Amino acid sequence: MTGTTEALGGSAAVDDAARSVTRPFYVYAVLANSLFQRGVFVLFLYQRGFSAGQVALLQTLLYLVSGLAELPTGVIADRIGRRASIVIGQVLIAGCLLGQVAFSNYWVFLALFIGQGVGMACVSGSDTALLYDLLVRHGATAGYVKIKSRFTMLGTVTSGVAIVLGGQLQQFSWGVVYVGSASCLILAVVVLMSRVPEIRGADAVDEQDGAGKEHRDATAWRALLRVATPALVTLVVVSGLMHATLTPYIIFTQKTLSDQGAGTALVSVVIAAGFFVGGLTPLLSDRADRRIGYRVIVPVALLTLAVALGLSGLGLVWVTVAAFLVLVGIPEITAVLVDNVFNEAVPSRHRASLLSMIAFVESALIGIGYLVLGALMDGLGSSVGMATYAAVPLLACLLWLPVLFRGARVTTGIEKPAGQKAS
Repeated sequence: MTGTTEALGGSAAVDDAARSVTRPFYVYAVLANSLFQRGVFVLFLYQRGFSAGQVALLQTLLYLVSGLAELPTGVIADRIGRRASIVIGQVLIAGCLLGQVAFSNYWVFLALFIGQGVGMACVSGSDTALLYDLLVRHGATAGYVKIKSRFTMLGTVTSGVAIVLGGQLQQFSWGVVYVGSASCLILAVVVLMSRVPEIRGADAVDEQDGAGKEHRDATAWRALLRVATPALVTLVVVSGLMHATLTPYIIFTQKTLSDQGAGTALVSVVIAAGFFVGGLTPLLSDRADRRIGYRVIVPVALLTLAVALGLSGLGLVWVTVAAFLVLVGIPEITAVLVDNVFNEAVPSRHRASLLSMIAFVESALIGIGYLVLGALMDGLGSSVGMATYAAVPLLACLLWLPVLFRGARVTTGIEKPAGQKAS
């Protein structure tokens, strides 16, 4: 894909149609990721009088509920609509954020975090499914990697800016931080409702990609059984292990840097910079897809994470900072490419449901990863615990080797329309 028009099907009409789809999504990405409390919410919980154990329970509950809710919310998104599911989720999250600043009782917070987890599940899978199917409707899925990389970049960079702003807004009041975040989520909902059309599973566009009636599975479970090749299942597990490494690594790097002697100001700057790096590197996804491909990028990302964790184990603060900033972006490239593979592999009729099933696996592994890395850091120290956790991406790399060397097919092989990239 050498140009935008060529990447989106080789016609100016398709190019214009794709822009009409992506522009509101880009605005949505900025607003939905303007969560000013994200970088300071732990401090907020401590100021509410909660102990470290209570804070850890809230985070574990958030991921657990989000993972368990993935399956039913994915089915709902296919039944009532992907946009409707996103709207419900973002409104629910906004309400929970307002509740957190209005109340201080721990039992109320447990209920609010449960609600926030359900909201996250409503959004997860539905946003990607809606974007991909709108591109399918316009015959523009060949440009999905480039479009999703920009979508990811905008969201991640916005998160970094929001983290910095959140620390400044907190000097006025916690209410400004949380009300500001909730307001941005509501504005994101307004953009979706006014600029993005609805798509339900019943509006499936599989007929455009050559799927016959024999592929019109009645339920998501039947669709899952049809597309669940060993290579695809392996990719789901390996991708989940990659996220189970990257997400806790980013969060616990704060403690590692602090234990290695970095001050709070330096830690906040490093984490914010990490968000910027993680947001900009996905712009290389399209080039990486064309020149290298996801089969090679996957083990590269896993080995990168292992190296970053190992270097963090040396106990040298500037080595940890350098490793974090240089290496944290590569898995973000991989995530975009793998997301494209998942979308190509699943049928449109049940896309939200199947992507939610994949997200459930990832959420469950992330939750386990938090517990494992936390236990290692408590038992061995933050630096040695980080280094020991490098075993997880190395294990994932070993699981991927048979797919890499055998060239096993991950996607379903459904015929694409003319002008679209073969899977």
